[in-house]
Amino acid sequence: MYALYITHPQVRIEANVPVPEWGLSDIGQARTRRASALPFAKPLRRIVSSTEKKATDTAQILAAASGVAYETADDLHENDRSATGFLPPDQFERAADWFFAHPHASYKGWETAVDAQARIVTAIDAILASHDPTQPIAFIGHGGVGTLLKCHLAGSEITRSADQPPGGGNLFCFTLADRRITCDWTAMETWQGMTL
Repeated sequence: MYALYITHPQVRIEANVPVPEWGLSDIGQARTRRASALPFAKPLRRIVSSTEKKATDTAQILAAASGVAYETADDLHENDRSATGFLPPDQFERAADWFFAHPHASYKGWETAVDAQARIVTAIDAILASHDPTQPIAFIGHGGVGTLLKCHLAGSEITRSADQPPGGGNLFCFTLADRRITCDWTAMETWQGMTL
């Protein structure tokens, strides 16, 4: 059986609102609804989301399609960037480049990449420890920590070259038996299911 790691799609950026409270934009909601209509969504037996609003918005739409209630887990949140607050897109991209290029150092007070990776890996492992391995599960989260999780599962160094395509709303799949990645980042509204 398999697990999906799904990142929230486009958000409504509000510079005066804390980033964890941003919700999905109209585009993000529409993309998630398209994904929820695909064959992979209905069989999901468990959906575990970050507590951030953009993630729970995504989880709520997917949970409605699968008929299960979604859960939240505190440690699935994005890398902590509260030290700098909102950064305009061009500044954020430069900061993210630095974050991935210097995984043991903090960018202006941000959580380090190695610390964020350890947190997300520990959270996923803890959830899967109590999960029925015969049932598909989806984790709903964020691109930064999703990339860090993907690097860990692949046994690779932390690198931004493993990051998702722009816009969010992507997923990768891994097996529950051996944590082997079976597909690279794929737009969630185009994924056709797991291939072995």
